[in-house]
Amino acid sequence: MQLHVSPSMRSLTISSNNGLIDLMKIKVAARHISYRTLFHTILILAFLLPFVFILTAIVTLEGVNKCSSFDCLGRRLGPRLLGRVDDSGQRLVKDFYKILNQVNAEEIPDGIKLPDSFNQLVSEMKNNQYDAKTFALMLRAMMEKLEREIRESKFSELMNKHFAASSIPKGLYCLSLRLTDEYSSNAHARRQLPSPELLPVLSNNSYHHFILSTDNILAASVVVNSAVQSSLRPEKIVFHIITDKKTYAGMHAWFALNPVSPAIVEVKGVHQFDWLTRENVPVLEAVENHHGIRNYYHGNHLAGANLSNTTPRTFASKLQARSPKYISLLNHLRIYLPELFPNLDKVVFLDDDVVIQRDLSPLWEIDLWGKVNGAVETCKGEDEWVMSKHFRNYFNFSHPLIAKHLDPDECAWAYGMNIFDLRTWRKTNIRETYHYWLKENLKSNLTMWKLGTLPPALIAFKGHIHPIDPSWHMLGLGYQTKTNIEKAKRAAVIHYNGQSKPWLQIGFEHLRPFWTKYVNYSNDFVRNCHILEL
Repeated sequence: MQLHVSPSMRSLTISSNNGLIDLMKIKVAARHISYRTLFHTILILAFLLPFVFILTAIVTLEGVNKCSSFDCLGRRLGPRLLGRVDDSGQRLVKDFYKILNQVNAEEIPDGIKLPDSFNQLVSEMKNNQYDAKTFALMLRAMMEKLEREIRESKFSELMNKHFAASSIPKGLYCLSLRLTDEYSSNAHARRQLPSPELLPVLSNNSYHHFILSTDNILAASVVVNSAVQSSLRPEKIVFHIITDKKTYAGMHAWFALNPVSPAIVEVKGVHQFDWLTRENVPVLEAVENHHGIRNYYHGNHLAGANLSNTTPRTFASKLQARSPKYISLLNHLRIYLPELFPNLDKVVFLDDDVVIQRDLSPLWEIDLWGKVNGAVETCKGEDEWVMSKHFRNYFNFSHPLIAKHLDPDECAWAYGMNIFDLRTWRKTNIRETYHYWLKENLKSNLTMWKLGTLPPALIAFKGHIHPIDPSWHMLGLGYQTKTNIEKAKRAAVIHYNGQSKPWLQIGFEHLRPFWTKYVNYSNDFVRNCHILEL
């Protein structure tokens, strides 16, 4: 903005910076104007100048700087100054919303031919001169088709992940076979565990007794190695490893050839427990042999499933509930600990998908106040997958027997790292209650609950739980990628519960190092089976 007074004081000109617009030009007759009048005129113009500048800026920003007269400027600024703005754009938006609502309420015609891409849609729109309604209808049909394809892809991904989680990786299968062969050919691999002079320690309650039930040799080695390396008093550790008959030779060979002294390891197969007869565990025989049950866990998981009314998350939970491990005797063994270890008073039971990162000896000092099971409660966290679980998450409360005996808001707790007072347990009817509810669920065709061994345990241990601090047992590393790494580092035990086990390709990469640090990759059997760092 420029103000120019001619040398003769006969004219006063106000123009824009680019010189294209003379906003105001005043000619003054020299004989009829005084300097006082000129001064007042300049003063008034100086006062009005900022307002003129603002208006000019608005005009420039809106692309009207091509105007070269007050007439053009007036046409552009007049309606704005008077509060009248062109609302054609708003009317267009309202009309578009109206069309969208109409299209949303209509059915998409059968057999409609849809473009393969947005560019093709635009091209067809130009060539066929679609009206707005036809364009909106085609766009809706394309989006719904894309949503269906994404949904189907998600379900396929979940199915593939379920199969991956349920299968045995080739490397682990190789490890078991090679160690079994070593057991048959190498006397050192068959040596007694523990050595005869240490047998009394197996029932000595001054030691810290851990129990692990698994058929995964590599996972068992990680649990034992991490516990021993994290302990302040490893010489007080005794591990009782229980496995099935087919894995016993390989499991025994591993720990015979890879001792973890000063800790003591005992390996036993379920066939070596005299108490584990079909007479004592009849319900488990029914679970294993019932055709409907086996078909439920090993059959076609998509048969009869109404995926149109199922969310991917619900489907994932149902697949998790149909893991074949839930009908394995090994998974039910913890309910028989008082009978399997009659001389022990207090034990810590561990799942095979945990890693111990801190000395666990203080667990034996925790007073359970007359309760049987010291466990971390899972109803007081914020994440939806693991730490916000109540009974309603596990049971079908539309079943009359469940609705009558259970409270949907009761807090759940976790398996994986539990302190069991076996002396107190032997005075209860926990095992009988467990069997009763398993039978009732079988009678109801699995309509009371679907998910494995925890639901009947939630009922059987009802009133026998002593909550322990959550820092002892952090769950969910096999479920969610958003695990807090710093919190995981501080936890005494981290638990890869869920499908994404650290020994599988589908395990979470950023959480795997917590587990792999305890794998001996220099071991000949590990190397020969090509179990490499993932």
